[in-house]
Amino acid sequence: MIAIVGGSGCGKTVLLNSILGQYSIDNGCIQILDRTHDLWKLKNINDFSALDIDDIHKHWGVVFQRNALFSGSVYFNIALWLKEIKGLEDHAIETIAERALASVDLPTDKSFMEKSSNALSGGMAKRLAIARAISMDPYVLFYDEPTTGLDPTSSTNIHDLIFNIHNTNMDDGSKRTSIIITHDKDLLSRLRPRTIMLHHGKIHFDGAFDQFEKSQSDVIRPYFEMMPVLHKKDNEETEIDASLYKRKGLLVE
Repeated sequence: MIAIVGGSGCGKTVLLNSILGQYSIDNGCIQILDRTHDLWKLKNINDFSALDIDDIHKHWGVVFQRNALFSGSVYFNIALWLKEIKGLEDHAIETIAERALASVDLPTDKSFMEKSSNALSGGMAKRLAIARAISMDPYVLFYDEPTTGLDPTSSTNIHDLIFNIHNTNMDDGSKRTSIIITHDKDLLSRLRPRTIMLHHGKIHFDGAFDQFEKSQSDVIRPYFEMMPVLHKKDNEETEIDASLYKRKGLLVE
């Protein structure tokens, strides 16, 4: 579990959009795990074919700051990608949808499945966005400010949800990777992830949250103290491009 933090304009969203393939990088490289051979190894993302990248994106999930739910029912939000990407039929999708909704503590009955996504509260909409992401059983989950706009109780529930999903093995027994962009001081304090702080487009800190919390750096200390204020302003900041959901194969929530 990795948290990426830093003030506005430091490069968090650019970094994540680069990993997701929205931006071409000027230098350096992005390496991801090549699972196409028996011996898995890291490989430069530019060395994969377009078809390979599409296949990789099927195993990545993105949970957006404002959820980017589709218009339509709760069931439709979960079913669309399972139909389009995995080619599953309704009877198989219903089982997956029930399991995904149950895992985020949402109702699984037919009336809730038929409920419009527009009728959900902020906390329930966020849970649905996460349920939609995990329905594809992704290896990597990206969260963009997952607690923005939520009340303290809902935020705490989302913290627990991220922790539980991260620590639940995938169907094939693999461990998940969770990458979180956040200003949420409480999320960091509760989940205590590896923390990467960006400052002026460069990595200023990379290490355990305990070390980040105790640091007396003249960059980290003021930022840490300003986190609650920045967290309240998250709605005004630039998000990951929600049009990503149009990219073939990439599960975007």
